[in-house]
Amino acid sequence: MFANATEALRDFLKQESAGGIVLIAAALLALAAANSLAASNYFALLELPVAVTIGSFAIDKPLLLWINDGLMAVFFFLVGLEVKREVVEGQLSSWDKASLPLFAAIGGMAAPALVFLALNTESPDNLAGWAIPAATDIAFALGVLSLLGPRVPVALKALLLAIAVIDDIGAITIIALFYSGTIDTGMLAVGSLALAGMVILNRFRIGSSIPYVLLGIVLWIFVLKSGVHATLAGVAAAMTIPMVARDGSEPLERMEHALHPWVAFLVIPIFGFANAGVSLLGLQPSDLLAPLPLGIALGLLLGKQIGIFGLSWIAVKIKLASLPENVGWRQVHAVSLLAAIGFTMSLFIGNLAFADPAQVEAVKLGVLSGSLVAAVAGYLLLRFSLPRNTIA
Repeated sequence: MFANATEALRDFLKQESAGGIVLIAAALLALAAANSLAASNYFALLELPVAVTIGSFAIDKPLLLWINDGLMAVFFFLVGLEVKREVVEGQLSSWDKASLPLFAAIGGMAAPALVFLALNTESPDNLAGWAIPAATDIAFALGVLSLLGPRVPVALKALLLAIAVIDDIGAITIIALFYSGTIDTGMLAVGSLALAGMVILNRFRIGSSIPYVLLGIVLWIFVLKSGVHATLAGVAAAMTIPMVARDGSEPLERMEHALHPWVAFLVIPIFGFANAGVSLLGLQPSDLLAPLPLGIALGLLLGKQIGIFGLSWIAVKIKLASLPENVGWRQVHAVSLLAAIGFTMSLFIGNLAFADPAQVEAVKLGVLSGSLVAAVAGYLLLRFSLPRNTIA
């Protein structure tokens, strides 16, 4: 069991690292498109209306929202699978393994939010964005780690992964509690029936993916129509996938392995391309110092370091947690910087928090600037603090 879990972790890290490189490329392409002669075409493409109609039942949204509500539901389904696996048999399966990343993640969510709120107390229209800097982009962060090759110990990668998984749990909870709209209880009730069907499949330990996928699509449709954010349907569906079916197969691991390449190399890069495009024409330094982008950027950069490193240090000193083998405090500090790469989740929450296009653009500026500085600083700190002969 331990050998299989270790091999699964290595496979996951390899795919996430490669996916992070593709995500970086997609973000750069979006920035190039938004600041080129093709800018009008880029933004027009995102606003392209796309409708699916069956009789009187219709889902009519611009392409951007199909990406953010539809494709990202697949991403959140994968996140749900990863969370379940980590809790059952992975990095979060025992207190010894979970204690340090748990304290780190709690600090890494609370401190950025407090930094953001402190810088936006005089701007009440911005306060809805308090959760934006609390997020961590694991694909982007592992992509930066991959640049250092085998010098990075698996224990350090596992720590970053565990922090990001707990951070995802927090982000999912925040979205459910604070960023859902007016709820249509009738639509939600129908969606609940689909979820109940998936729970029954789980109780009978059905191993086939097909009934889960079909009921998951129904669940997504009615959750979308209910006003609860549709990506939460992906998380709920993932919780019903059994670890081991009655025929001895492992549906959760099979689905996770099947989805990883699609999410890492298609879903997340498409999201990055659709959401990272911000026009820099006419940008002034003062624009970056406005409360909203500054609160996000410093929330990521200062908040993550204060929260992750600070609470980790306290937890270890009072013996509620311990450092992983071959991991020192400089490496933990570097992890706190890499966790400040918010990107995917920060942009996602930003789109939920604000409807005003000007605020959305300010969110992009804050997320991109904060994440860029965090990526460079985290890489440099690790490069000069890791032993030359460290083997992953």
